[in-house]
Amino acid sequence: MANKIKREKRSGQKIIALIFVFLSVFCIVFFAARGKFEAPATSQGLMLILSPFQSAVSWIGNKLGFITTTVNDVMTVHEQNKQLRVEVEQLRAQNLEASEFAAENQRLRALLDYKDAAKQFDLLAARVIGRESATWTSMVVINRGLADGLAVDMAVVTSMGLVGHLSEVGLNSSKVQLILDPRSSVGTLVQRPESRVAGIVEGDMNNPTMPRMVNIPKDADVQVGDVIVTSGFGGVYPKGIVVGHVKEVKNDEGGLLKYGVLETTVNFQKLEDVAVITVSREAPPEPLKPPPAEQKTE
Repeated sequence: MANKIKREKRSGQKIIALIFVFLSVFCIVFFAARGKFEAPATSQGLMLILSPFQSAVSWIGNKLGFITTTVNDVMTVHEQNKQLRVEVEQLRAQNLEASEFAAENQRLRALLDYKDAAKQFDLLAARVIGRESATWTSMVVINRGLADGLAVDMAVVTSMGLVGHLSEVGLNSSKVQLILDPRSSVGTLVQRPESRVAGIVEGDMNNPTMPRMVNIPKDADVQVGDVIVTSGFGGVYPKGIVVGHVKEVKNDEGGLLKYGVLETTVNFQKLEDVAVITVSREAPPEPLKPPPAEQKTE
């Protein structure tokens, strides 16, 4: 019982001491704020006792202020980084778009230059909008058709050379059979004046990206590096359009003929923009005439 009374007495003393400390601190702060406080000798002792607590409170306040400032700075940097990432993505997209426009302008400029140079042709620019997956190296689809005045068998070119001809024409789109197609047949000849050997260029199933110039006599003057152009025979392809150059010359299986493996001047892997020859003022070549019959002498 006595211990209980002592404990209660000590608790009461602690409460009174805390109230006294609280009131003392309040008075000190109040009078200091008003600028009218002069600490007596007894208060100075109290301040000496309270100074460690004040230092602790000041240290905790500084740390809390530092933490708050740091958190605010981190949040600000995080938001700035988010904004910068968005801006970087926007700039990257704009850069890609600008690069695409630059590449397209370069291709169209090349077609325009070709149009200015090839005065004998009326050209209609078109864009490749599709490829048939089953015949990827044989057929492409362009965004021009009957509404643009196109018709079947019109030749298709780029500034680099021959692409193929229109095999099907719809209202607003058309199919182009490429010269890489094994079913295609292009009358050609060697451009070199000393040769002028004629042949037919057709696609090769065993080498889809490199067509062949076939039906060449074994003793004909065809050399590696010769430029091959259209001959104009057949009425589909005007004369003088570059097809490619001879990469290799091989003997045919029969032994009487040979053929040339061609590297096309058109890069069919990157075919995006083409031009359709709607009108050709190129005079067709004269038909081949058989040699005159020898007169028999009696």
